[in-house]
Amino acid sequence: MSSLRTFNKTFFTGLVALLPITATIYLVVWVVGAAETFFGTMLQLLVPEQWYRPGMGVVASLAIIFAVGLLLQSLLIKRLAAVFESIIYRVPLIKSIYGSTREFVTFLLQGQSQGPRQVVAVTLTNQMTLVGFVTKRDLSFINSSAVSGKVAVYFPMSYQIGGYTAMVPSDQLIPLDMPMDQAMRFVMTAGIIEKNS
Repeated sequence: MSSLRTFNKTFFTGLVALLPITATIYLVVWVVGAAETFFGTMLQLLVPEQWYRPGMGVVASLAIIFAVGLLLQSLLIKRLAAVFESIIYRVPLIKSIYGSTREFVTFLLQGQSQGPRQVVAVTLTNQMTLVGFVTKRDLSFINSSAVSGKVAVYFPMSYQIGGYTAMVPSDQLIPLDMPMDQAMRFVMTAGIIEKNS
């Protein structure tokens, strides 16, 4: 019995050490592969076959992302992008997918210095406390007295992509002195991360 317990403990230790690394490598390889496949295919249509080398699709994807970011610093391009975006928001199904994706990506990529991305705790009536992220403080665009004095707080779910948004009275928020990335890891892993990990 002792040998079996030792075996299980050793196996579990190895699994905990290797699984995050393996998952990270797999995700990076998948993203790089997807970029290479998509942009590489387009490149092969534009350049002679003998000029193309593996990896050029990834380089092209990085260059395009940077170029788009550079162009959007121009006032003219920014206005054109806004017009294009307004057209997208007029298409019933597309506007929902685009809008949700845009807001979620913006939320993840922007740091706490980019707007009110504050980590907070909210205590419910049964004394249970949830960790969430303030996503919007000004809810005046919602024409209802039900949101008066409230802010939007996003509560992610552990071990899955998803969560829910609640409108919480601002005086019920308890600010947490916790970096956003650490708080996100804490919530997504159900609180099992180390403090300084």
